[in-house]
Amino acid sequence: MSRSTDVFAEKLIGRSPALQQLINSAQMVAAADVTVLIQGESGTGKECLASALHAAGRRAKRPFVALNCAAVPEELFESELFGHCKGAFTGALQERQGYIEKAHGGVLFLDEIGELSLSAQAKLLRFLETHSYQKVGEATPREVDVQVLAATNRDLYAQVDSGHFRQDLFYRLNVVPLNLPPLRERQGDMAVLLKHFTAQLADKHQLSAPTYNRAAMKMLNAYRWSGNVRELRNFCERMLILCAGREIDIHNLPPEIRGMSPASSSSDTFRLPAQGIDFQSLEADLLQQALDLAQGNRSQAARLLGLSRDTFLYRLQKK
Repeated sequence: MSRSTDVFAEKLIGRSPALQQLINSAQMVAAADVTVLIQGESGTGKECLASALHAAGRRAKRPFVALNCAAVPEELFESELFGHCKGAFTGALQERQGYIEKAHGGVLFLDEIGELSLSAQAKLLRFLETHSYQKVGEATPREVDVQVLAATNRDLYAQVDSGHFRQDLFYRLNVVPLNLPPLRERQGDMAVLLKHFTAQLADKHQLSAPTYNRAAMKMLNAYRWSGNVRELRNFCERMLILCAGREIDIHNLPPEIRGMSPASSSSDTFRLPAQGIDFQSLEADLLQQALDLAQGNRSQAARLLGLSRDTFLYRLQKK
């Protein structure tokens, strides 16, 4: 097993075709030292993927610096990203390194990139275009060698169309896009991750790991895991604390999971009209609506319909 393969296997746990396809793409990208845009729902492991790209790439021995764009107030963004000189503004009592300077020679990971204001986007775009920056209060630009990885759970195509994200910045970031599949599309990975997190957390808390009976596993497999891998890990920790060393049955599961089973009904369930439907026309219409909503992105469209990309493409060809 190569070092690159080992790094991704360690940070992205699972054996599903959807995850393996992503890892295969990421291994090629890691060797290229290019700007990467990582997209995926909340909790899918975008920072884990960014960390794996760094560890498997040419800059592995150089810094990996992460900035959560959503956590930085707009008025402080320039100072946080570029740094500032002493006396540059009220309260600037000493010179400060920005995130770009800290990442020199290595990787700068910009998480939640879709949350940046248009003003902050313009400042970031200039840096990406010139590969240089100026500290606040400094007159001379500084050259810098940084690989940028960005991540978002937003649909940036839609953000561009609505005017909330600059098109020129989008294309600067979207040199190589990597899309993390949601857990519900990773066939079989829920059980693999459940076992991994349970063992890992049992060791951390020094508790006996619980086991899950067949009925509980069936219900866990039916649950949609809207919070993805992060939600599953939190669930494993809760079950470990509350049911250490015990067999977990359905009645031990949290209410939000017990309330979701294949046979359960809800107000969102489709009701077949008494006169019946034209299924082929309905399917074709849903496929087209999903493509329209996803701005032609087939992976996004597949996620909207709860399908794998391969299944979506197969149904699209039948249309």
